[in-house]
Amino acid sequence: MAKEKGARRPFNLKKEVKLLPGYIILLLWVIFTIALLGWVFGASFSTTAEIFQGKALKFESGLHFENYAKAWNGAGVAGFFGNSLIYSVISCTILILVCAPAAYVLSRFDFIANKFIQTSFVSAMGVPAIMVVLPLFSIISGMGILNNVAAGRTVLIILYVGINVPYTTIFLLTFFSNISRTYEEAAAIDGCPPMRTFWKIMFPMAQSGIVTVTIFNFINIWNEYFLSLIFASSDKLKPVAPGLYGMINSMKYTGDWAGMFAAVIIVFLPTFILYIFLSEKIIGGVTGGIKG
Repeated sequence: MAKEKGARRPFNLKKEVKLLPGYIILLLWVIFTIALLGWVFGASFSTTAEIFQGKALKFESGLHFENYAKAWNGAGVAGFFGNSLIYSVISCTILILVCAPAAYVLSRFDFIANKFIQTSFVSAMGVPAIMVVLPLFSIISGMGILNNVAAGRTVLIILYVGINVPYTTIFLLTFFSNISRTYEEAAAIDGCPPMRTFWKIMFPMAQSGIVTVTIFNFINIWNEYFLSLIFASSDKLKPVAPGLYGMINSMKYTGDWAGMFAAVIIVFLPTFILYIFLSEKIIGGVTGGIKG
């Protein structure tokens, strides 16, 4: 196995030449992204005056770490950050607890509505959010619960879970379909009931898929804008995306652009850290689901 991992395919010049345009486009995209993020990061340690003078990366007046303190405390980023963390963690947890058993049942048991349910999930993934959000907003606003902090958070979490259920279920269904049935047969011989077999054997074996889809869901919910803009009517409910949008609008009056760039970096860090430290799990989980 070690030799197989260490073995490399011989260099094929003709094949690499054919791929050269793709390499160039990818390289240009990487350079552009790094340059853009680097400038934003540098501007977050600068001053507003230096930014408008085109000297954001020269740091003539030194590094201004106070921009982060002002963004975190003064601009309310701490509240937005905390709200997003609550929504993302709770929603991802509920999604796994609901979708993992559902995906397992759909992949293992044949019943009348099996194919219909799978087709419904796939079809639901193609439904635009605006088609269901506006009717839901009419119903929920009529109930008068949007101004209540606890009820508003519960509504957002339910919406995040509901919208991501089809994708999460179909994603995990692939992993459970690729796991051999011999494990379940051995557990059945030992007298293990189906529910216990799932939680003790099958659930841990689908760990790579569960981790991967959880990362994707976390990033999607963390960066979600449309739902939170409509349903988070109070600053106490707003996650980072609409919170940053409000900060950008407030720049017309405060002019603290350095603080805004510091807020952007704070909001960007969680997803960036996830990508850096869990990129191998993401790639392994996706390719594991495709291999079969």
